[in-house]
Amino acid sequence: MLAPYLDQIKAHADPDRGEQMAAYHKVDRPYLGVANPVLNDLTKAWRQELDVPARVELAGALWQTDIHEGRVAAAKLLTQARIRPDDAVWDILQSWLPDFDAWAIADHACMAMQKRLTADPTRLDQVENWTSSDHMWTRRAALVASLPWTKQNHPKPDDLLRRDRILGWAVSYVPDRDWFIQKSIAWWLRELSKHDPDRVIAFLNTHGAAMKPFARKEAGKYLKGQLE
Repeated sequence: MLAPYLDQIKAHADPDRGEQMAAYHKVDRPYLGVANPVLNDLTKAWRQELDVPARVELAGALWQTDIHEGRVAAAKLLTQARIRPDDAVWDILQSWLPDFDAWAIADHACMAMQKRLTADPTRLDQVENWTSSDHMWTRRAALVASLPWTKQNHPKPDDLLRRDRILGWAVSYVPDRDWFIQKSIAWWLRELSKHDPDRVIAFLNTHGAAMKPFARKEAGKYLKGQLE
């Protein structure tokens, strides 16, 4: 099943661009040099062509290639708001967590996870387990995948509870000095500040001094003049 779809990606390969991407991402894997808009178009067509089980099968095969564009395409193939049934999609997305080793691939997979968490917020119970993982990228994914809870202007009571729960995860990350973890805290808070500035102000007034300066600055980007 994999070959014809991988061939479609390879048809757009640009070796020079691939070398630039390898230097930029700094993770040792094949880079074909295919731009994201091309992958968007390809995976959109594949979603229309394939049923859910076939999409999961193809995504799994693309992921196993360890080609940068293959993994990005695998994630894009499963990034869709309405998928029914979606248990197999959620399961394969979770199975990729130990393989996360670069921000671009991880972020694309987390975008697919965001859709599945929005579809079934009870899955946050599983995401909470990620926060205590020994694998930095898995811990980071807990905040990146839960970004939808930063975006509601008028959250329902249950979503407010979920927002506070995730902020609790962010608090637990503050002592972690890893750049990507600090960046994930800042990202979550920055996005939340657009819709719920009071919670972010309270967070930063309580925990901001313990964050790395760059993360504290980014988290408060839209709160100038409102912080202590």
